[in-house]
Parts: sequence; structure tokens; C-alpha cells
Amino acid sequence: MVKAPHHQFSGPVTVLHERRLPEQATPAGYAALIDAYGLRVPIPLTLSAIGPRHKILERDGWRLMTPRHAPAPTLEGHLTFALKYEGLDLAVLKRLFLATGSEPIAQLIRATPTGSYARRLWFLYEWLLGTTLDLPDLKKGTYVEALDPKQQWPGMAQNSSRHRVRNNLPGTPEFCPLVTRTARLEQFAALDLAARAKVIAADVPADLLARTAAFLLLKDSRASYVIEGEDPPHDRIQRWGRAIGQAGRKPIDLDELLRLQQIVIGDARFVHMGLRKEGGFVGEHDRDSRAPIPDHISARPEDLPSLIAGMAAFDRDKAIDLDAVIAAAVLAFGFVFTHPFEDGNGRIHRYLIHHVLAARGFNPPGVVFPVSAAILASLDAYRATLETYSQRVLPNIDWQPTDAGNVRVLNDTGDFYRFFDATPQAEFLYACVQKTVEEDLPQETDYLRRYDRFRADIEAIVEMPERTIDLLFRMLRQNKSKLSKRAREKEFSALTAAEVRRIEDAYAAAFDDNR
Repeated sequence: MVKAPHHQFSGPVTVLHERRLPEQATPAGYAALIDAYGLRVPIPLTLSAIGPRHKILERDGWRLMTPRHAPAPTLEGHLTFALKYEGLDLAVLKRLFLATGSEPIAQLIRATPTGSYARRLWFLYEWLLGTTLDLPDLKKGTYVEALDPKQQWPGMAQNSSRHRVRNNLPGTPEFCPLVTRTARLEQFAALDLAARAKVIAADVPADLLARTAAFLLLKDSRASYVIEGEDPPHDRIQRWGRAIGQAGRKPIDLDELLRLQQIVIGDARFVHMGLRKEGGFVGEHDRDSRAPIPDHISARPEDLPSLIAGMAAFDRDKAIDLDAVIAAAVLAFGFVFTHPFEDGNGRIHRYLIHHVLAARGFNPPGVVFPVSAAILASLDAYRATLETYSQRVLPNIDWQPTDAGNVRVLNDTGDFYRFFDATPQAEFLYACVQKTVEEDLPQETDYLRRYDRFRADIEAIVEMPERTIDLLFRMLRQNKSKLSKRAREKEFSALTAAEVRRIEDAYAAAFDDNR
């Protein structure tokens, strides 16, 4: 192995990777490594540097540490700083290991073979690259965790005796996005929304809960199509709703994803079904040349089988100990960023949220949280969450347009879809789930209770079919609890003036909270 050349680490700067620092400071950790080794990777959401002050400053995507935090200006110094203060960025680490070659890493480990950071780097090198360094197995020593659970959300742990490391990474080398333990996510997790949903459901009669569940299911299915800008016939909405209602019953693998695509697409005469054979992107075409103008570029076709296999392993094994909502965000957004199909990706992406929540018993039995409806209500935030990823990845993808107006990716991009930071996506999804638990579920059950009261009162006033009561209800709602002159003269001309007053009073009693 040829020894890697010496790399010069930056001194104080005011701008790095087109990102302005709050004040002049010296890049540290991943920022320094990316710069010194010229790594083409998505820039971490937060970069670190050593500032002149004796107080930590966090602003504009930078964390300025104090002089006492300054690492030695070496590969070992910045790697140790990154693991200690920044957590794991697997995409950066893998590209760094490829850039350094094996010998500098092996030398680092030989210098302190029992050191906790050296052992973690040793394990990560072999795990990420699927190769073995020329080092003997460790025979003794306390196990250390590959991922610091105080920094990032861990998965189910397995001991690696060679390194004396507990592999608690929530994935495999084929698919392992990570999520940072932010204050916001800790607050969401502390709400115990699964328990709160079960308490709400337990207070609802079984028949009313069943009707609530049916409405929420249809609401979610319809919203998922609306997000895609589609207005399909009612039977397609119902068919997709039935599929969502069965989420969590079958493990996710390629066959299951293909089944879901068939349900989503329906008429497949003009759509290539199955994994893409060509490149893919989300965006527009130039009006004159029809050249692609991508907002997002999907994973290369040759990377799709391993990415799907990694997602299946994540769903089946690796995310068992991971918070259910965070696991749902990782799987669902990992799928949509990969974009493995020509069509149907968005709806299957949202189905995967339901799949994980249902499989983990997060929602009450038979109840599907209308997550798509919550996303639709926050569509701008949803798009911003998608762009948080795409805008960081796009500058690292070399591509050329094809004659068919598509894109052909020219460089190796698979790691960008395997190892992304899913923290913004987890925070967004948790906010949506909170809304469905604290607002949608109780509001819908309350609405149906009020409607049942209204219907009972109407039946005590006058006999009429259920569909007529429903028409009466809609007209009263549209006209602010009053029956319009047109309705009194046409659809409900048979009602007496006294009956109209009693009906209006019944509606107001059921639905006017200010009464």
C-alpha cells in the first residue's frame, strides 16, 4: 500500500465550503477533513471550528468551539474530535477512508490499539469498506459503542469481538442513515404519543372508533394523492386506503414494494413497472431544449438492488430498538430520496410511515393516523424538508442529459442515499404524528359524536332517510346552522316552520360551542 500524501489542514478562515462563519475560526473535525482531503460529500448540517472566544457559539450552521477544544492538526486529531463532539457521519468517514487508504488508519490504530476512539475507527473502517486491516484481533478490553447513544439514536447492538466494539448502528453498510439527538426530538419522544393515542382510543366506544378509523383512512389515502397533484377516481382512493389499512402486516422487501407499486399505479400501460433501468430526477425541463433542470437526482439504477436490500434489513432487524417515529422517518425518506421507481414513489414513501408505525404497535389497533393529511396541511414545510437533503446532495452529483430528457449520473453516488443525516426528516414527521394524535384523532371522534347527537335529535323531530339527514346536515353547515330559503322551498319544502326552527336548534346544540 502506497503511503497517503501529507494533507495540509486549514488555518483560520471566514468562509468554508461557500458557508460563511459567524467570525474567523479554524475548521475542525469533519469540516477540516472534508477541506484537507477534498472530499465530495454532502456538507454536514452543522460544521465545527475553533474560535477565539472561551464560550461555545452556535449560529448559521456552525458550532464554534473554544481554544481548549482545539484538536491536533492531524488526521488522528480531527478524527478524534469528530467522533467526540460531532458524532458519526458515515458518508464522510467512508470517503475519507477511501482517500487515505488503509495504512494511515492502521498506523493510527497501532499507536493506541486499546483506545476507545481508535477501536471505533478500526471497526468503522472495516464495516464501511467491507475489508480487513492488517491488525490482530483484540483479546481483552471493555467494549465501547460504535455510535455514541448520547449523540445519535442507536439501533440494536451486537458485539464485534475483533474490535471490542458494540455495533449499535441502526442499519447495515447498504443502508444506515443516522439521526441526531436534538432537543426537539427528545421533547417529542418524551410525549409518548403512542400511549396518548391509546388512551384517546380507549375512551371511544368500539363502533364510534371503527367509524373514526374508516374516515381517517380515507382521509389519508385522498391526501396522499393530492400531495402528488392527482385527483383519481374514488375507487382508486379506496383501493389505496385498503392497502394502507393493511400496513405493517408484511415485511418490506422488493416483492412487497412491487406489489404496492401495482396498487398505486393501477393502469401500467404507460409506466415501466419495477426498479428503474435508467436515471431519474425530480424537477423541470428547459422550455426550449427540453434539457433537465433537476431539483433532486435519484440513486443510480445499478445501486437500487443493494439500497432496497439495505432498507429491508433496516426494517426487519436493525430498527427494532429505534424509536418508532424516527425509524419510520429513516425508512420512508430513505426510500423517497432513492426514488427506485419511475412512478408511485411518493405514495409508497408515505405508506412506509404507516408500515413502521403499525408494525411497531405505535397506533391503536385498527386506527391509521392520517399522516398524509398532516403533511398536506404543512406542504411547504414538507417540501423544505425534502430540499434540505436534495440541496446538499445535488452539488456532488456529476450528470449529463440524455436524448430522452432524462439524466445520466457519471460518478459513484450510492453512499449519499445510504448514509444521509435524517434528523430534519425525523423532526418533521414527529410534528405530523403529534398533530394526528393530539388533533385529528380526538377531533374526528368528537365530530362523529356530535353528528350522532344531531341525527338522533332529527329523528325525534321527523322521520327521514339517513341520506336525507346527511343532506340536511351539509346544508346547515354551509349556511352557518340556518336552513337557506332555497332549501326550505325546494329540498325540504315539506317541513313546517316549527320543524325548521327545531332542526336549526338541534344543529346549533350539537355543533355551536358558543351556544
